[in-house]
Amino acid sequence: MTVFLLMAAGVLAGGLGALLGIGGGIVLVPVLVLGFRIPLEQAVPASLMCVVANSCAAAASYVENKLSDLRLGLTLELATVMGAIVGGLVAAFVAEAMVAVVFGLFTLFVALQMLLLRNPVQEPATAANYVPGNYPLGISGSFVAGGLSALLGVGGGPLKVPLMTYGMRVPFKVASATSNLMVGVTGAASVAAYAWRGQLNLGLVAPLVVGVLAGASVGSRLMLKTPTAVLKKLFAAVLLIVAGQMLWKGGEGLWPSVWK
Repeated sequence: MTVFLLMAAGVLAGGLGALLGIGGGIVLVPVLVLGFRIPLEQAVPASLMCVVANSCAAAASYVENKLSDLRLGLTLELATVMGAIVGGLVAAFVAEAMVAVVFGLFTLFVALQMLLLRNPVQEPATAANYVPGNYPLGISGSFVAGGLSALLGVGGGPLKVPLMTYGMRVPFKVASATSNLMVGVTGAASVAAYAWRGQLNLGLVAPLVVGVLAGASVGSRLMLKTPTAVLKKLFAAVLLIVAGQMLWKGGEGLWPSVWK
């Protein structure tokens, strides 16, 4: 029974990850820790492995349909990796709770912005039919996203998609598809370190990956047919959940007596 429940959790994470370009880790880690009582040190690498599987399954469809912007993805991913390295180096000197609160407030702001503002650009048929702008903002924002990912253990998708959409005027579906391509590279680099330390539980990963591959296959097809307005509202809902998690996590660290 547990194996089938893990597969179902993988389907949910894979579907949402492919639809929104977030990899699914934000959904999967809380489900594993709170729902299955799996220790965080095992849940995080298992989630990262699923992010890689999700990216591989969905990115192939998006590249085939010419929805992923490969040039933009490679440029921003380089900045993300550099930010992740810096974030890993300064993690010991930064109060994680304070960063979590700031990240939660920022994510809340982005979610409300996506709910209230109209789409800044029209959706093109392919990634070749638009030109991204404001590369300095995109590169610096990706650097910050990589640093926050290393500090808090969250993927860069929740920041990269709004950054590309509102900061670089990238159409939402192109931003989601490109983000999906990028999170797989970041996840692969991260999961290798956990595997090297022997923290990757293959018995846990196997049913999750099966579910994720199935969910990503369905999600990538749905994304091509789902109206952008619906995707934006769904993405905003996920961001609100992330903001709540980060504010709770930061609140526990800054004011433990209040949160007990």
